[in-house]
Amino acid sequence: MSIQQSTAEPAAAAAGRPEPGEAGRGADGGLSSGQIGTFDLVFFVVAAAAPLTVLAGVAPVAIAIGGPGAPLGYLISGALLVLFAAGFTAMSLYVRNAGAFYAYVARGLGRTLGVGIAYVAVVSYNLITPGVAAAFGYFAAGSVHDVTGADIPWWVLSGICVLAVGVLGWLRVTLSAKVLGVALILEVLALLIMDGGILGHRGTAALDAHSFDPSTLATGGIAGMFVIVIGAFTGFEATAIYAEEAREPSRTVPRATFIAIGFLALFYSVGAWLIMGAFGTDKAVAMARAAAGPELTFKAGELYVGTWLADTMHALVIVSAFAATLAFHNAAARYLYALGREGLLPRRLGVVSARHGSPGIAVSAQTVFNLLVIVVGAVLAADPFSQVLIWTNSIAVLGIMVMQALAALAVWAFFRRDRRGMSAARVVWSPLIAFAGLALLTVLAVLHFDLLTGASGTVNAVLLAPLPVVLAAGICIALRIRSRDPQRYARLTNIDVERD
Repeated sequence: MSIQQSTAEPAAAAAGRPEPGEAGRGADGGLSSGQIGTFDLVFFVVAAAAPLTVLAGVAPVAIAIGGPGAPLGYLISGALLVLFAAGFTAMSLYVRNAGAFYAYVARGLGRTLGVGIAYVAVVSYNLITPGVAAAFGYFAAGSVHDVTGADIPWWVLSGICVLAVGVLGWLRVTLSAKVLGVALILEVLALLIMDGGILGHRGTAALDAHSFDPSTLATGGIAGMFVIVIGAFTGFEATAIYAEEAREPSRTVPRATFIAIGFLALFYSVGAWLIMGAFGTDKAVAMARAAAGPELTFKAGELYVGTWLADTMHALVIVSAFAATLAFHNAAARYLYALGREGLLPRRLGVVSARHGSPGIAVSAQTVFNLLVIVVGAVLAADPFSQVLIWTNSIAVLGIMVMQALAALAVWAFFRRDRRGMSAARVVWSPLIAFAGLALLTVLAVLHFDLLTGASGTVNAVLLAPLPVVLAAGICIALRIRSRDPQRYARLTNIDVERD
């Protein structure tokens, strides 16, 4: 592995790179290269988004808050993220780093802010994982009770989930991709069967075009709805995190990113549309507002296909939560690895498993952290869904939105003086529009944070505090390094991994 400073040449064109499709390891034991293809990446990011969990648990909340305009909200959010991805993937040709967001921000907006974002990324991705594991325990405990009558504590099942995910994280990344691929196919198949059942019974009566009328967005809850909707795409940006391990990353990363966003936007929009169409738009909105939760989706499956589908979807929600835990665990471990490699966290985190080419120490650290969060939740008798999941993931989603907004601005800054042969639409206007939209959504998320958490003002203040504190701490660390060791500062967030 060689360390290449920022240049005007794309990382994909660097000398010494393996031929397309060739797998290898760097001389210094870096992440295993050439392992992941386009659809492996798609499985990682779409499984992280957990489409069944979103359409069962999140879409009804969006419908309750935003009314009939929820399907349009998913399409608009997808379009905004496509604009973000246009510049994001253009910059991926020049920056290839397992700590994608912070490396992008550092290149575009300066190393000091980049280091601050590095710590925000670590907090955000590491908080998502135990939260989703808690959801696994919540759903699994309910299913075990329904089937056997046994009452197994949620935290026992969450702990098993965390340990299983930790083992998969240690092994070659391709195994995780296969597990996620199977889980995703099962989720999508169940939802497509439900959609087909609704259309088969109700026909065009299920297709209320009013849901895509812009006037449906003129409601008091529209701001809160967009906060809920944009969070459903969390995880798509992880394509760049795996660039060091991808085959032909200059092609696979952009391709996988656009496929993932397009699939999620259409799947969420059509799914929410047909869930409303199953009952009639007005009745569905009233049902969602009366009891926003997964029963709206499960009831649609039971009504138009059969009890077996509702039971299957109940089981697949558990599979969906496990898949999302695995996907976010892998992403979090790679951020720990990237910062360990840079010396921004203990360097042991930057050690790679000699046998599997995975960030083994980072995987272990992330697993221990997940277990600690689960234990704390159990000791405090916290509700695994409404508190452990919702509170940890609300912080994480907000942190990721901040990173996305700054990454979009960083893309514009990176290409501002030299577009490197790319169109202004892709590297100037798209990132600027994306920055404006994401910045607005971030502000709305802060103003309507109670919609995400369901908590009081005091609790929300406590939950919001870590992100600015961590950002400020990271900036202070960067300034300290700059004053004490300018050469080390110059190398920070400036590592593109080239394989020999």
